[in-house]
Amino acid sequence: MKAAVRPGSGGCLISSAAGCDAWIAERSAAELTEPFTFVVGTDNALRLAPRRSEHAPCVGGEMVLSAGEISFTREADRWTVGEVSNQSTGHCPYVTSWSAVARALDDVERGQPSGFTHEVVFRRCPDCQVHNIVREGDIVCVFCGSELPETWNVDPAV
Repeated sequence: MKAAVRPGSGGCLISSAAGCDAWIAERSAAELTEPFTFVVGTDNALRLAPRRSEHAPCVGGEMVLSAGEISFTREADRWTVGEVSNQSTGHCPYVTSWSAVARALDDVERGQPSGFTHEVVFRRCPDCQVHNIVREGDIVCVFCGSELPETWNVDPAV
């Protein structure tokens, strides 16, 4: 899942609990009401950016193990993960990418749910090649009306 963006324009590398807390503390009250953009790069590291950031620049155009949106909740004296999804129409990560997210969150000691709290299912249309979000089990391309594959096929190698 490689994107064509300028390397070095990425999100904030979060490598510790203190680093996560410091990044969240820099956010405005309005930003804290929305989820953030996240990516887990091939280095297994978590990167965060404000919600309206694209996932590809968040990781500096590199490959990802997972990407989506994440929110944090204040519990007692620390920030914990409230919700996390694989919603990234640029990378279209498969739902099994959760294991990469869980490892990255373990590394920064933020706690986590047992999986994505909102799983997004993606398919690439074999006819028009557009990425689709499958809603309510309707596996028909919203752009051209073609049937979508039953299994995930978004990886460019597929």
